[in-house]
Amino acid sequence: MTGPVLRVENLRVQLPNRRGILTAIDNVSFAIEPGEVLGIVGESGAGKSMTGAANIGLLEPPLRVAGGRISLAGRRIDNLPDGAMRRIRGREISAIFQDPLTSLNPLYTVGRQLVETIRTHLDLPPAAARERALSLLREVGIAGGDQRIDHYPHQFSGGMRQRIVIALAIAANPRLIIADEPTTALDVSIQAQIIALLKRLSRDHGTAIMLITHDMGVIAETAHRVAVMYAGRIVEIGKVREIVGNPRHPYTRGLMGSIPRIGGARGRLRQVEGAMPRLNEIPPGCPFNPRCPEAFDGCRQRRPELMPTGSGSAACWLYDKSAASMAAVADG
Repeated sequence: MTGPVLRVENLRVQLPNRRGILTAIDNVSFAIEPGEVLGIVGESGAGKSMTGAANIGLLEPPLRVAGGRISLAGRRIDNLPDGAMRRIRGREISAIFQDPLTSLNPLYTVGRQLVETIRTHLDLPPAAARERALSLLREVGIAGGDQRIDHYPHQFSGGMRQRIVIALAIAANPRLIIADEPTTALDVSIQAQIIALLKRLSRDHGTAIMLITHDMGVIAETAHRVAVMYAGRIVEIGKVREIVGNPRHPYTRGLMGSIPRIGGARGRLRQVEGAMPRLNEIPPGCPFNPRCPEAFDGCRQRRPELMPTGSGSAACWLYDKSAASMAAVADG
């Protein structure tokens, strides 16, 4: 196909409450091309998982998409009725969640769950569906699939269960996979295997992957591009090598400075002072300004939009020439 698999334009998610309406996701835009892995990274509460849930139509009420547009392969999907969205989930969009036990039924064998998923989305007879299930188990690296297909989820390790969830996710050859913290509950060696599997899926099948995580190491190893979120907004987006090697936004620099490095001089790790603001306490101007060591008066008054920074973009007044000049004059 030509064009992005997923295009999100000015997405806004709101939460009505007794005191009014809170904006949880505010004017988020990005696109994911076929075979591309886009990493979504940020602290807890930044809006990463909510962005993923909005794209797959799984926001929990009273959360709702209040504005913007979500398109899958050129077709708008954010305004579809529930029945139409259910037909898209699994067939064209799949999800991988942090805890595989939430995606697997403990009462059914993994083979039964795979076969039911395959037959729900593909027109295959039972024998052919079982053969495809065995093929999927082999593809995700589960040895002895002929025997293990009839085992129950509790008979597999955590890493093996996550592989089964990935097999379920790719059962109908979806265009897009939303992977929400797929390696967080796994030890480091299993994480590396799952990362390698996701990279192979994007490369061999042309699957677009939205990889949601708080782990910059996973992003650096897996993603082609990365979007950094803060307080429901994207504050920086660009190629992963550039953002990891030369972060532009002060928040991104803080995230990268808090990661220990092997080799070189050993000093104290930097940290981002303060905490993510609550939805009802997001400050005016740049939402990061109370925690930013480089904030000036303009940051407290006006909200910055994404501005070009080389091949990427950052929502920071430091990259607006007029605002930076005013700050220099004010500093004196």
